[in-house]
Amino acid sequence: MARQAAHGTLPGAAVATRTEVNRLRDILDPIAKWWDAGEAFGLATVVRTFRSAPREPGAALAVSADGEVTGSVSGGCVEGAVYEVAREVCETGQAVLETYGVSDDDALAVGLTCGGILHVFVEPVSPQTFPELGEVAAAIRAGEPVAVATVIEGPGQVGARRVIWADADRARGTLGAGDRLDQAVDDDARGMLAQGLTGVRRYGEHGERRGDELAVFVHSFAPPPRMLVFGAIDFAAAVARAGKFLGYRVTVCDARPIFATQARFPDADEVVVDWPHRYLAKTPVDERTVICVLTHDPKFDVPVLEVALRTPAGYIGAMGSRRTHEDRLDRLREAGLTEDELARLRSPIGLDLGARTPEETAVSVAAELIQLRWGGSGRPLTLTSGRIHHAS
Repeated sequence: MARQAAHGTLPGAAVATRTEVNRLRDILDPIAKWWDAGEAFGLATVVRTFRSAPREPGAALAVSADGEVTGSVSGGCVEGAVYEVAREVCETGQAVLETYGVSDDDALAVGLTCGGILHVFVEPVSPQTFPELGEVAAAIRAGEPVAVATVIEGPGQVGARRVIWADADRARGTLGAGDRLDQAVDDDARGMLAQGLTGVRRYGEHGERRGDELAVFVHSFAPPPRMLVFGAIDFAAAVARAGKFLGYRVTVCDARPIFATQARFPDADEVVVDWPHRYLAKTPVDERTVICVLTHDPKFDVPVLEVALRTPAGYIGAMGSRRTHEDRLDRLREAGLTEDELARLRSPIGLDLGARTPEETAVSVAAELIQLRWGGSGRPLTLTSGRIHHAS
């Protein structure tokens, strides 16, 4: 069938994906408005995907009692069907888990023409059923890490919900199967928050970690990953714009106050006047952080790269010619960096797209970030075979 209620179990082992942009975040304002007004609405969330599904876990669509819709779960493939289910759920008050895939005999009816499979959990939301939503919305807006865990399948209370903050002592609600389950999910959710992961975790009927009877969807709302751009030049303005578009919290840093101004970098979340290496040394960096060094000046880029290559940043790139790159490597070796540390540096920065302008260069940098995140080849899709969407 193209659409079916998932009365059985979700196939396969528990899976989590790293979602840099949580799509519920995108529809937060309209649903918070409905919630504040005391209105009920149906909330549909992608909880698991297979093969070439168009959206990642966490993608969400909401339908008000009046039929107003916001968000998306499939980019258009099954929106109409999910819309109807959300309206039904809003009326009945009963949450459901739906599966959408391709039907061989009727692939264009309600299914995914891309060939993927979506598991979508549709639940009723109101101030009575989700009293913590106001606190969740406030935490998301403030950049405070918070996770929402919901029972989506099993012998427990389907739709039961628990909100977990990164603070080890703060959680609200219960999943309805006892303290053992609540505590196990709290531990897992905090670990997923630290990694920026969203996905399904499975437990035994009474909360045992070794079990497959009960499925809990953990939706993590970690602060956006950071992009640190060093060098207040025209290329940096374009890279900052692309980074913001991809969902990063962008900082532009340069030691020259005449260049490092908010007016020149309107897309940046912040513009800092400081020596790049000094600023980076006192700035938190994690595995999701992107560092782009665009200064073109050894007195700036060598010291900041010396610091950057000793951080856990997930991406470190530097702009410049191949000659500049070789000179930069020699200087970094003289500063004491090892070959393993130097191997982390991506320079010249970006994918080989033939880019020339600042905007084209920013696209090449964005393309490299996407490739590293998903494991793509960087080749034209017409020259490849097999799956289009890669696993994380």
